[in-house]
Amino acid sequence: MKEPVPAECPPPPAPGAERYPALDLANSAIALPGGQFTDLLGTPAAANQWLTERDLAPVDAGLREVCAAQLRSLREQIRALLASRVDGHPAPSSALASVNDALTRAPAASLLHWDPVRGLYRAAAHPTTQILDHALATLAANAADLLTGPDAERLAACGSAPCNRYLLRTGRRHWCSTRCGDRARAARAYARRTQSSTD
Repeated sequence: MKEPVPAECPPPPAPGAERYPALDLANSAIALPGGQFTDLLGTPAAANQWLTERDLAPVDAGLREVCAAQLRSLREQIRALLASRVDGHPAPSSALASVNDALTRAPAASLLHWDPVRGLYRAAAHPTTQILDHALATLAANAADLLTGPDAERLAACGSAPCNRYLLRTGRRHWCSTRCGDRARAARAYARRTQSSTD
């Protein structure tokens, strides 16, 4: 496995990531030119920061490596489902099972509780000890919404090698960022110059 490089300047979120945190999760391992990559979930602290920035965990959640590994695993399963959707292939059963497992980790409804002082009240069913389960369930539900909703038709892989990110197409745009669009245009121009010099 290649060594990750520091995420000093990650590209901006791909189109659609602001609406679909699951798309942002899928794009959190970024392929870079020269065979390098950066992993925005590479350490427990980085994974905690990623979740915090998306309001999926408090700053002091204290994620451990096992938690970060679960988040990275869900990322790979969601990426497999996005790839199958973009390529028109059947969804991998292991990816479906993993996302469905994450969907069921946290109840969606606030449960009814009793307290001698407060009486009956409703509260979310995910105490702080289950922060990761709640985040995984939220991200899995978001991925399911993306893959089965009207935006699924707009899902695309970035058209600039070596980029491995996904996006929601807007118009003719097939790149996840200006940087990737510039790189793709430069590669096409170079290919044209090379072709004309060999003719």
